Amino acid sequence: MRNRIAELRKARHISQAELADGVDVTRQTIISLENGRYNASLLLAHKIARYFGLAIEEVFLFEEESE
Repeated sequence: MRNRIAELRKARHISQAELADGVDVTRQTIISLENGRYNASLLLAHKIARYFGLAIEEVFLFEEESE
């Protein structure tokens, strides 16, 4: 699952630490999310989307797996 967290954060001039504080996670979690090493739980995805005032689908890009 890809996400637009870094893009949204940079466009709004928000640091990783500020975002982490805003959604109650560590800065390391934000770094891992931005680098694609960690997928957010539904609760965290909702918190991040709400932080940016967007729908989850506007932040997290779900790609269907081809069979």
